[in-house]
Amino acid sequence: MDLNMAKKLRLFYSDSKHVLSVSYKPDVSTFSRTLKVVLLGTIVLGLLAFIIFEIVGLITTT
Repeated sequence: MDLNMAKKLRLFYSDSKHVLSVSYKPDVSTFSRTLKVVLLGTIVLGLLAFIIFEIVGLITTT
């Protein structure tokens, strides 16, 4: 392993330790709110993709 790769790995390890030290476990209300927002966004994007798929299907079949 060359010196540059070893330096990159040490930097990655140091950065990873920092991220883990400043992160925290969310409480139930924060987790619930985040889950609701993510699910709502997934549903909206899914519906939008379905609508576009149907419109393209109607245009290309006629």
